[in-house]
Amino acid sequence: MKKQSVTTGTIWEQRYSYSRAVRYGDRILVSGTTATGPAGEIMGQGDPAKQAHYIIDKIERAVGDLGGCLADVVRTRIYVADLQHWEPIATAHGERFAGINPANTLVKAKLIGDDYLVEIEAEAIIGAGNAL
Repeated sequence: MKKQSVTTGTIWEQRYSYSRAVRYGDRILVSGTTATGPAGEIMGQGDPAKQAHYIIDKIERAVGDLGGCLADVVRTRIYVADLQHWEPIATAHGERFAGINPANTLVKAKLIGDDYLVEIEAEAIIGAGNAL
């Protein structure tokens, strides 16, 4: 089996030698993902729901680049900087994963960077979406 990986080109991936996502066999593991834009800017600054949607867009692209789709996501982990933001973040997750219903964990965490309100990681299994 060959390991495949994909990056989104953020400064963090390059500087710290990690991939946005890695596929090994039929599994895709997506690194903790923030609302970092292509030039290193924070997207949706100050808006937890916008950040969550931007992040899920990045996760969807990474999974897609490795041969999967959002429906193949079987697990997500959500890290929120401030528990006052949990509901708009969870609502964005609910909108994007409606009918997919992956296993999920949401925890409060100290994120790196004060303007990041949420970070999400995901796991997918190719073909899991076909079981829906």
